[in-house]
Amino acid sequence: MDLLNTLVDKGLRRELPTRDEALAVLATSEDELLDVVAAAGRVRRHWFGRRVKLNYLVNLKSGLCPEDCSYCSQRLGSRAEILKYTWIKAEEATEAARAGVAGGAKRVCLVASGRGPTDRDVDRVSRTISAIKEENADVEVCACLGLLTDGQAERLREAGADAYNHNLNTSEATYGDICTTHDYADRVSTVRQAQAAGMSACSGLIAGMGESDADLVDVVFALRELDPDSVPVNFLIPFEGTPLEAEWNLTPSRALRILAMVRFVCPDVEVRLAGGREVQLRSMQPLALHLANSVFLGDYLTSEGQEGKADLEMIADAGFEVEGSDTGTLPTHRADALAAAGGCGPLTGGGCGSHEEGQGCGPCGSAPATGTDADAATGDTAPTAAAPGRGERTGAGAGADAQPAAGARADLVSVRRRGAGTELPPNA
Repeated sequence: MDLLNTLVDKGLRRELPTRDEALAVLATSEDELLDVVAAAGRVRRHWFGRRVKLNYLVNLKSGLCPEDCSYCSQRLGSRAEILKYTWIKAEEATEAARAGVAGGAKRVCLVASGRGPTDRDVDRVSRTISAIKEENADVEVCACLGLLTDGQAERLREAGADAYNHNLNTSEATYGDICTTHDYADRVSTVRQAQAAGMSACSGLIAGMGESDADLVDVVFALRELDPDSVPVNFLIPFEGTPLEAEWNLTPSRALRILAMVRFVCPDVEVRLAGGREVQLRSMQPLALHLANSVFLGDYLTSEGQEGKADLEMIADAGFEVEGSDTGTLPTHRADALAAAGGCGPLTGGGCGSHEEGQGCGPCGSAPATGTDADAATGDTAPTAAAPGRGERTGAGAGADAQPAAGARADLVSVRRRGAGTELPPNA
């Protein structure tokens, strides 16, 4: 296809596709799907080889959020039967992180629900970061605490945070349909604060909320302009008890097309396969490794992922290799730019101190991430009323009486009952 040859050439040059080209990727046929994956895979391998970076989520505070993000199981008024607990202790968080690192995770993502941290919360998280770094100097730590206020990004950076995650989630035009307690501009501001403080920015999206192709292209182009180092791609987990519980809009092949479009638009960025991959990609997960160069290992914030052992087997069986702590994640030009901004370490190919690594997390996604875990991760979740949908959306905001859509696989949604906040060992 001329389209795919053009997109590969642009991806190898880091040239932005046109909007029409990005839309055309999403509109390709089933017969063309493997060609799309192969083309985007060429771009992925050019910048990242066959390496897969492993990331591990630690949910520091679950549920109890005052925000009204419709997708999130942790929102105020959510009827999802998730774990709810306030801040776990630094030693508990460190123990949870230890399990992820033992499983091969290069990055630990510390996530807390809520609108944003208080100064006391920043102190609390800073102690946890220090404890993790003391045990594992080479491990990257990403914080995901919601909206930041003046000076908080700098304090997290000083404590050793390498990255900060805050997802845009959807297009600016559609944002008011999924959340009313904060706006799109708040999210952009937080990402920019993290960048200004010298942290690696991590910001991504959630697909499957009833958005149009144009919405998906809008948010990915906005991410390209914002220029985070990592982009977690979350797929909605339609938790029962949330306004989007009936939004079963994705197929595995559509999820692959979305990942391919993200790779073409953001060719040299760490694209992370984040929350909802097991639910929405299912048996097609190995193909997604040809598009994404980063995944979350084990469980998410409020949902369970596949077993960590199965993740590692999938990576090996697909012919990929786990990225080690001694290997920089980012291409040289991005690593140099991050180092010039104040970041360094394994991500940047350097190694200038015990807490100077860096890059972005999601779900924290990723992103997590819950329904999507990834942004329950960002701490943005809450009130009960569903927001009205845009004309091209397909029922976002369906409430408690909504029936599962045709093809719904609610049996695949498993609420997390182990790891942080429980007495059971974590999945890693």
